[in-house]
Amino acid sequence: MKNNANNTKPFYNTTIPSDWEIKHFEDIASIDKNSLNGKTDKDYEFDYISLSDVDSDDFKIETTRQIFASAPSRARRIVEKGDILMSTVRPNLQGFSIIKEDVKDLIASTGFAVIKAKKCSNEYLFQYLFGSGIERQFYQLLVGSNYPAINSSDVKKLKIPLPPLPEQRAIAKALSLMDSAINKNMQLIAQKQRRKLWLMQNLLTGKKRLKGFEDTNWIIQPLKNFIKQVVRKIPKPNEPYLGIGLRSHGKGTFLKHDEQPEKNSMTEFYVVRPNDLIVNITFAWEQAIAIVKPEDDGALASHRFPTYTFINTKGHPDFFRFFIIQPKMKYSLDLISPGGAGRNRVMSKSDFIKLEFLLPEYEEQTAIAQVLQAADKELALLGAKIEKLREQKKGMMQVLLTGKKRLKTKL
Repeated sequence: MKNNANNTKPFYNTTIPSDWEIKHFEDIASIDKNSLNGKTDKDYEFDYISLSDVDSDDFKIETTRQIFASAPSRARRIVEKGDILMSTVRPNLQGFSIIKEDVKDLIASTGFAVIKAKKCSNEYLFQYLFGSGIERQFYQLLVGSNYPAINSSDVKKLKIPLPPLPEQRAIAKALSLMDSAINKNMQLIAQKQRRKLWLMQNLLTGKKRLKGFEDTNWIIQPLKNFIKQVVRKIPKPNEPYLGIGLRSHGKGTFLKHDEQPEKNSMTEFYVVRPNDLIVNITFAWEQAIAIVKPEDDGALASHRFPTYTFINTKGHPDFFRFFIIQPKMKYSLDLISPGGAGRNRVMSKSDFIKLEFLLPEYEEQTAIAQVLQAADKELALLGAKIEKLREQKKGMMQVLLTGKKRLKTKL
C-alpha cells in the first residue's frame, strides 16, 4: 500500500483521490434490464430465486424449480454469472450476493435488484455495497417502517467512487481474500458444530462411551438423586436490582434491570448463584430451563423460578448444562406441565424432581462435560477469530474504498 496523494475531492462526509470518478450506478451497470429472451412457453422451467426471513438479520436466499407461468411478470429476469443480487427489502442489513458460478435458467424474484456491471469491476462494485459509504445512501432512500425497502429504480441513483480499473481489481482482490479467510473459518465452525451435535447425541445418551467407562452401567434415576431445591429468600429490594429470566428452547438465562422495584407487586425474591439449576414453571413446557452462569451471580428470581443445587459427587452442573437442553428433557417437562396453552400450563415442582432419566455416575458425567466443554472452547476461539477478521476487513474497506490507502497496480 502507498499513501494517498494530497489532491482529493469531497464525497459525502469524506474525501476521495482527485483521480477517482464519482458515478451513479446507472452509469456503470444495468439494473433489472434482463428478460427471458423471448421464451414464453408455459412449460419452460427455471430456477426461481427468492428471499426468506427478511424480518431478521439472517437473510436466506432460496431457490425453487418452477414453470414459466408461475413466475410473476416483473420477476422474469435472467441471472447470469457475475451478476450482483441486491435485496431491495432492508438492504442496509447487507442482503447482497454475487453469482460466481456458471448458471442456467436462473431468474430473480422482485425481492432483488439484479445488477450487471458494465463499466467497472463487478467484484469491486460488490465489495462497495458492504462499505459504510453506501449505508448512508441507503438510509436516505429507504421507505417503510416494518420492512424498510428501496425501490429498484432508486438503486440507479446510488453513487460510487471509482478508482482506475486496475486499482478496482486490486482492491476487490484484497477484500475478496479477506472474505475467503472468513468463509473458510465459517465452514470450519459449521463442521465443528456438527461434530459437537454428534458428540452430544451420542455421549449424553450412552451410545458412545469414553475410554475408561466402557464397563460401567448407566442407571435410570430420578432427578432428586442429583439435585435438591434451595431457597434463598429475601425481601423486595428498595433499590434497583438485576433480575434473572429464562429463554425458551434451552437458550439460557438473561439479566434484566428493574429500575423501579416499588412498582413490582411481589414482596419476596430469591437469590440465584452460579451453577444453580433454574426452571421457569410457567414455560417449562417450552424448555425454559438453564444452569446459572457466573455472570448471573446474585440476580433475583420470582417464585415462578425455583432453583436447585447439585448434590456433591452426584450431579455435575457442567454435565447437566448440556443434558437439560436435550429433546428428552423437553418432552418430560411438557408431560408435567398440564393445562391449556401459554401461561395456564404450569409445571409441577414435585413432579419435576421425580423425572427419571438414564444417567451415568458422577465421574463419567465429569468426563463427558470436559469433552463437550472442549468442543465449545474450539467454537468460541473460531468465533473470535472470525470477528477479528471481520474487523480487519472493515478497517481495510474504510481506507481502500475511500483511497486513503492506495494499492500498487501494474502499469
